[in-house]
Amino acid sequence: MMSQSLRASRSLFVRVSRQQVSSASRRTFLTSAVRQADPVQELYLRELRAFKPSPIKPGDAEAHVQKFSAPAAPKSPEEANLASELKSYESQEVEVEGQAASGEAAPAEESWFEEEPEEEAAAH
Repeated sequence: MMSQSLRASRSLFVRVSRQQVSSASRRTFLTSAVRQADPVQELYLRELRAFKPSPIKPGDAEAHVQKFSAPAAPKSPEEANLASELKSYESQEVEVEGQAASGEAAPAEESWFEEEPEEEAAAH
């Protein structure tokens, strides 16, 4: 904002000085370009100087900060249930791929890729 007003006053000064040089018959004395105050800037600065912030109170943050409450402890699983599940896991038989389970016949191995016989060319 300030730079614009300085540029405007500088350009005004250049224009006035060019007119002064072109009219050699008159002598005038140019002291400096008069800078007119920007009314919006003056209003802004006056309001900025008049602003008085409200003092910060210790209780002001309470409305914006939540109180910490520890989460409830998770419920412990039944110990007896865990023991029975562990026993059933230990008693399971290990299954190995490709081997038949006890008391079962070995599975016949299937060929997933079956080639169809090629048709011989009839025209020789």
